[in-house]
Amino acid sequence: MRPFSTPAARPTPGERVRSILTAAHSMTVTTDGTHQEVHLLDGTGPMGHLHLHAPSEECPTGRTARVPVRLELTDIAPTPVRRRVRARVTLTGLLSAPYTSDATTSSCVEFGQAVIEDDEGRAFVTLDEIRATDPDPTATAEATMLTHLADRHAALVPLLLRLVRPRPERDLARVLPLALDRYGITLRLEHRTGHHRDARLPFPTPLTHIDQAGPRIHALLAAARRSSHTHHLPA
Repeated sequence: MRPFSTPAARPTPGERVRSILTAAHSMTVTTDGTHQEVHLLDGTGPMGHLHLHAPSEECPTGRTARVPVRLELTDIAPTPVRRRVRARVTLTGLLSAPYTSDATTSSCVEFGQAVIEDDEGRAFVTLDEIRATDPDPTATAEATMLTHLADRHAALVPLLLRLVRPRPERDLARVLPLALDRYGITLRLEHRTGHHRDARLPFPTPLTHIDQAGPRIHALLAAARRSSHTHHLPA
């Protein structure tokens, strides 16, 4: 495996929105000017509480109320990087009935639009794009895997710098795993001057199951050990 110098495959905006909707533990729901902070601690994520449908489709519950709703979700890095917000998703639509966070059935939402914003800009995502992708295999396990790597194997993370191109600058303060998805792992390179850059290390092929993630990361570490490029963080 050679150091990576070409653009790496990464999730599409639709895939990212789907993964955030799958893995989020909380969201802000705004209806009629009222904000509700909803904490989803049952492991189902927002998609376990909401049913999105197109304007041309009928709500499965049959209710016909049309209550404007705005859903806001924040994707936060699980590791202690300097800037932890990775993306924000805003989804608007019409509810079939007033929203209650303790409802025992899914709330029916007529899809309006979805927007994802990150450091690279803003992208609008259609309902078809969200439906066209399966949840990322790593979505619900990403936080556990990245914190395990950062906390239990911190000495191994800088080793992955050998695979980064262009080569990291010499004023690095630290490197942390920032994100994990079916296509690869992203490192955040933080500099003593306060700025940072993110480096993406792709897997040879996309993951189809979470059990493949550990062996793929080990393969990256093995490739880094074989690399002749050495780079050390300051003591």
